Amino acid sequence: QVQLVESGGGLVQAGGSLRLSCAASQRTFGNYVMGWFRQAPGKEREFVASITWNGDSTNYAGSVKGRFTISRDYAKKTVYLRLNSLRPEDTAVYYCAASARWGAIATSQYDYWGQGTQVTVSS
Repeated sequence: QVQLVESGGGLVQAGGSLRLSCAASQRTFGNYVMGWFRQAPGKEREFVASITWNGDSTNYAGSVKGRFTISRDYAKKTVYLRLNSLRPEDTAVYYCAASARWGAIATSQYDYWGQGTQVTVSS
């Protein structure tokens, strides 16, 4: 069982930046592909980014590519999402998730989830 705890959300003006963190509880954190998803009010949860266990491959949704950066610190069992050039449409609850499958972008392909952290971008 992997427990994930997100932090770092908040209120920011358009064009601003945030860094989200996701801390994992388990030593086998390194065995999983880590992903970030987001869910805006009234919308389905959508894939944002993912990273392999060793950090050498990343994948991004087209809407965030070039603005968001995913990274992980194996020793700290933590994955990060840097959000730059934020837009009001980035407003959502952001979730961290773990999967045993590289390339997974569907929520059903992720086995463990955090509780989410709110990101609000004002115009």
